[in-house]
Order: sequence, then C-alpha cells, then structure tokens
Amino acid sequence: MKHLRIAERACLGIHILSMAFGLAGLLLVLPNPEFIAGLSPLGLHAFSWGMSQGGVSYIILGAIAVGLFAYRTLGLKPLLAFFIPSFFLSLSSELIGTSTGFPFGAYHYLSGLGYKVAGLVPFTIPLSWFYMGFVCFVLATAAMEATPLVRWQRQIAAISLGAILLTAWDLVLDPAMSQTPYPFWAFEEVGSFFGMPYRNIAGWIGTGVVYMTVATALQNGKQFLLPRRELRLPVAVYLVNFIFGASITLVLLDAQFTVPTLLSTLFGVVPALLCWRLAPIAVSDGNEDDAIAAEGGLDLPALETAAK
Repeated sequence: MKHLRIAERACLGIHILSMAFGLAGLLLVLPNPEFIAGLSPLGLHAFSWGMSQGGVSYIILGAIAVGLFAYRTLGLKPLLAFFIPSFFLSLSSELIGTSTGFPFGAYHYLSGLGYKVAGLVPFTIPLSWFYMGFVCFVLATAAMEATPLVRWQRQIAAISLGAILLTAWDLVLDPAMSQTPYPFWAFEEVGSFFGMPYRNIAGWIGTGVVYMTVATALQNGKQFLLPRRELRLPVAVYLVNFIFGASITLVLLDAQFTVPTLLSTLFGVVPALLCWRLAPIAVSDGNEDDAIAAEGGLDLPALETAAK
C-alpha cells in the first residue's frame, strides 16, 4: 500500500497547489489587468489555461486523492458504497435544482468548471460532493466513536454531523463562487442569507443526509471508522478547501461576508478539528458490534487498521 500512500499525497499536494494558483489568479492577477497585458504569449496562454481549467483540475485532483485514500484505508467496497450515491444523488439534486429551483433555489452554472451534464451541471460538481462529503463523514464517524451512544445512534449522529460539516463549508464557497467579480454560478433570485436563499442551506443538509444515509445502508451497517493517525488527509482536505473559499470571500467581497465566514468556522472548521482530536487512536472490531451482528444477522467484519 506504500505506492497508494505516495500517490494520494502527490494528488493532495497538487490539489493544494492548484487552489493556490487559482487564488493567485483571482485575487492578484485578474484585478491588475496591466500585469496580464505584460505577459508573453506563452505566459498569457498558460494563464488563460489556468483560469479556464484550474477549477476542473483542483476538483479532479481532490477527488482522486480522497478516492485513493478511501481505497487504501477502507477498501474498494466502502469507497464504492460512498462514491456511487454521493456522485449520482448529488448530480440528480443539481440537475433538478438547475431545472426547477428545488432544493437549492433558482440558479445556473457559468463556465470554468468543465463539461456540463445535460448542458446544466458541470461534471466536476458531483465529484466535489463526493470528496468533501467523504472527508466530512469519516471525521464525524470518528468523533461519534468517542461517545457512549450505541451503534445505530452513532451512525445517525455521524450522518447528521457530516451533513452539517459539508453545509458549513458551503457558507464560504457559495459567496466566493457566485457573488465575486469572477463567478462560476449565479443565483437567479436575491436570497435573504447574504445573497443566498435559505432553502439553499436546507438543500445542502438534505442532500448530504440522503447520500450519507444511502452509503451507510450499502455497507450493511459497517462504519467508515478510521483511527486518528489516518484522519490527517481528511482534515487537511477540509481545511484547505475552507481556506480557498474563505480567502476569496473575504478579499473580494465586502465586510458583511465576514458573518458567513465566521459561521463556517464555527460550524465547520472547529467541529472538524474537534472530530480529529476526539478520534480513537486505534480501532478494533468492537465486542458490542460483534454481539449485535451475531444476534441480528448483520454482516460486520472487523475493520482493517490502516497501518500499511
């Protein structure tokens, strides 16, 4: 598994570099057209490619990094159990949303995020739902293991907390991507929550709860449980994606957008760090769960400790 660890770290590193390049372009270069005018033809070509494909690149690399991580630490079946519902259910929600306004509000995607499925939703959007949803869910699952709740209660709590972490990230992402001078999507209505409709928040929570619930069901009750040492990548992915959205929001928008940034910190960053801190140092098969499996006929084999 060493080669997988190297590959996932390489993808994570390039994922972060891609976001840094995007931030430099959005925050430093585009506001200074004289800099762009002074670029050589090769430099202008590289800049144009980066601005048109940078969003696609960082999302794909994030999805690959998290996919490799999930495969290495949990195995193929848990990876597919999460990827399939997160990708297809989020894509369905987005297609319905861009067509009808439900459940996120009336909006449409602009350019810069890749090929649009049915001419409506960039293919990268469900990939971002996958990789951010996965890191939120495994962090929440690890934190719930430290509670005295029984297994089914821990699973419900992990799904709820995972959806909240995911939605908290969107509080800085949506303003950064829809209300700056260089938007990637646009709401067709002026929402009451800093330009976003309140039902957008409900739509994010609802979509997250649905696909995390389906992923849990596909695993026949098995948990996506990892020890603390294996949660460094999930917490890093969450933090750098928060920083990306927060940087754009705070620099390019006015002071009122400090409020959603603080809310995102309170309901996203702080709980994510606490989840990592509360995660068990090691995981075992758990006698309680084995007993439940024996009585109820559930298939709950021991989770592998990712020390490879």
